[in-house]
Amino acid sequence: MVRRAASEGGERRPTTIRDVAAHAGVSVATVSRILSGSYPSAPATRSKVMKAVRELDYVANANARNLAGASSRSVAIIVNSVVSPHYAHVAQGVQTQAALEGKLCIVGTTGGDPERELATVQLMRQEHAECVILVGNVVNNDAYRERMADYARALAAAGSQLVLCGRPTLGPDVPALVVEYDNTGGAYAITSHLLSAGHRRILFLGRHEGYTTSDSRITGYRNALADHRVPHDPGLEADGTMERSEGYRMIRERLAAGPPDFTAVFAGNDLIAAGARQALREHGLRVPDDVSMVGFDDLPPAADIDLTTVHVPHEELGRTAVRLALERRQDKAAPAQHVLLGTHIIVRDSVRPIRPDLG
Repeated sequence: MVRRAASEGGERRPTTIRDVAAHAGVSVATVSRILSGSYPSAPATRSKVMKAVRELDYVANANARNLAGASSRSVAIIVNSVVSPHYAHVAQGVQTQAALEGKLCIVGTTGGDPERELATVQLMRQEHAECVILVGNVVNNDAYRERMADYARALAAAGSQLVLCGRPTLGPDVPALVVEYDNTGGAYAITSHLLSAGHRRILFLGRHEGYTTSDSRITGYRNALADHRVPHDPGLEADGTMERSEGYRMIRERLAAGPPDFTAVFAGNDLIAAGARQALREHGLRVPDDVSMVGFDDLPPAADIDLTTVHVPHEELGRTAVRLALERRQDKAAPAQHVLLGTHIIVRDSVRPIRPDLG
């Protein structure tokens, strides 16, 4: 068991950065760099430092402990990037609702690094944010859930609230709110839209196993194939991340291997669709005359390329996250909520019906 040192009067003194360094077996400078995210470090080193932070319940700013219980009148949102339209629109929803509630909005970015995310949650706790909202795709493994559950409990003990936005729940006993949108249902609906148009060879772009957003969307895709009695072909699932350049790469590599063996493309998001469309055009193929295409998110560039896609209520996700978190702070006895927002198809001009026998 880890115990903090006591002062001469018998009271526990605040844990210092030196305590964390000693507990982790690293230098004070290393701890400082890892918590600030200002310098790259080995995963094993980051893991040791973050474990020490959790076990010692370390808060970097000692003055924050003297202000325990004080409200900063702020809400925090942590995203992978502020450049991505998906994260930017959710953040706008958080900002809008925070302003209506008379709160400031603090934004943190992680670059997709789970350790950086956990460190940023700790920082927001130090700042006494009234709620901490985590947005988007994540590697949903046991180690991550365990550590994030620890932070949810620490935030709750400090009078704050963790909100998982567009992420799965951490479990029934974890004091965290969940605000999701229907990823699986949206993917099912858009795949069914292609199937109803006669397509049977549908190429899915953006499989990324172990990541929550990709896993949910490919589940909807596979479920739709099964319900329409279309055999699942793993060869029609291309691995890649949710970036425009990846859509371009996946189609280029596919076409370099031979003539198209698909009549339609389900791009994992609209950015992938834009890159894929460019690669098709460079190969002399037109959308939808030669290949039909659908996307997901209904964010730029979907309207610009006339893309049929799944609309996600991005700003409503952010607004709902803030509203529920602040309501629960007023009634701490209320059970943690799990809200699922709906998605729907936006039909544009990127799908051409074909006869099933030509698929």
